[in-house]
Amino acid sequence: MSELNNDLSILNIGDTVTGTVVKIEEKQVLVDIGYKTEGIVPISELSHLHVDTPGDVVSDGEELTLMVKKLDDDEVILSKKAVDADQAWQELEQKQANDEIFETEVKEIVKGGLVTDVGVRGFIPASLVETYYVEDFSEYKGKKLDVKIVDLDRSTNRVILSHRAVVEEQAEKEKMERLQSLEAGQVVEGKVSRLTDFGAFIDLGGVDGLVHISQLAHEHVEKPSDIVAEGETIEVEVLSVDLENERISLSRKNVVPGPWENVSEKIKAGDVLEGTVKRLVSFGAFVEVLPGVEGLVHISQIANRHIGTPQEVLEEGQTVNVKVLDVNEEEERMSLSIRELEAEEAEKEYKEYEKEEEQSSFQFGEIIGDQLDKYKN
Repeated sequence: MSELNNDLSILNIGDTVTGTVVKIEEKQVLVDIGYKTEGIVPISELSHLHVDTPGDVVSDGEELTLMVKKLDDDEVILSKKAVDADQAWQELEQKQANDEIFETEVKEIVKGGLVTDVGVRGFIPASLVETYYVEDFSEYKGKKLDVKIVDLDRSTNRVILSHRAVVEEQAEKEKMERLQSLEAGQVVEGKVSRLTDFGAFIDLGGVDGLVHISQLAHEHVEKPSDIVAEGETIEVEVLSVDLENERISLSRKNVVPGPWENVSEKIKAGDVLEGTVKRLVSFGAFVEVLPGVEGLVHISQIANRHIGTPQEVLEEGQTVNVKVLDVNEEEERMSLSIRELEAEEAEKEYKEYEKEEEQSSFQFGEIIGDQLDKYKN
């Protein structure tokens, strides 16, 4: 394609010329290119986009670079669109090679997506606009979007762009930055994004971590929804971060007061408490004396007689009275005894029996004494 100056005497189709807009008509623009006749730029050759009036694209006195499209004896047909397109394709090919992100403005809303101006007609399919479903694209007209080229074919004038790819790339970058900022032991705030049977996923700002059901609370949890709700903001402790697999383990349990906190101020050795048998094991029974606080009644402390298994005397869910033998708040351990209570109760009953016996003996002695006195008299 050859470029001529304004001293043109000979024109050829495909030549590039410069000219000045001298008149804007309803369906065309007249341009002085220094030729024997003014060049004509039809409205269809002003832009690759739909144009209502030529004045929307050019103005009087503006200098344009144009391509010769057609030559007749007294008429020269020129194209601004062709020159713009040639330059645009070169720039687009460079952008694609560099995997470049660039800004473009949405010019039209059409069936199936958005049309943009990238020097030529660019198209963003509906599925490549956002990472989520968009029902109504009307608000996108005139909006500027960052995009990447996903398909480019000059022979078919095909330019497919994606805003979604840019959003996803940015999200992935932020995700990795967030992952790298986390470390075990940190206490962070996040929002419950999803509940499953095995735990709760927490959005920590671009990356999700999992609070396993065992880490939701100090007490046994049947289902995560008993403890947290989707959309709720909670504090969690980071247990571990696996950068390679992008996995974060979290704990809610570690940042909320435990049932054993200050338990030594509530329970002392020697206290008698009522509790519920929660579990029976070969070596004894675990009895819950406060919500989430269990103590062990060793098998040797279950009964005054020898027993082979705790099940001989106790059953799960049974309410029992226990005596506190020892409390270790730091290790969350408590030793309990049923046998000592039974022994104390037996001792109490025996003392009451002895007392009754003494009273009976005293009364019997008084009666005998009275009878002897009568006999003597």
